Amino acid sequence: MHFDHAGIATTDANDLASLYVDLLDAERVHREEFDGMLVVFLETGDGYLELLEPLDEEGAIARYLQDREGGIHHVAYATDDVEGALANARDLGVDLIDEDPRPGAWGHDVAFCHPKSTGGILVEFVEH
Repeated sequence: MHFDHAGIATTDANDLASLYVDLLDAERVHREEFDGMLVVFLETGDGYLELLEPLDEEGAIARYLQDREGGIHHVAYATDDVEGALANARDLGVDLIDEDPRPGAWGHDVAFCHPKSTGGILVEFVEH
């Protein structure tokens, strides 16, 4: 398993993407509307930044931004076997948000571990 991306909640994904393109010499590599969000992926060389802008007031990112101005929402790790990663987490006693993989942005299968079991960090497993 290796670092894949950091998910960053923001009220304006395009504006933040423009800043990071200039500031970090990042490259925009993917943009889509998914699950009530505008999602923009930037390649940084060592992984991606996933910029998450809510398009409605009901989703997880909208709720996250109600209490914060923005910031890191989750950290994702790439795996060749998201079901195996979930089984390992279960064996370690980690509380899961997803018992089974689900569709994620960019067509990947994803699953999340609850932050109360992972040091306050929302951990995502992503299978490309």
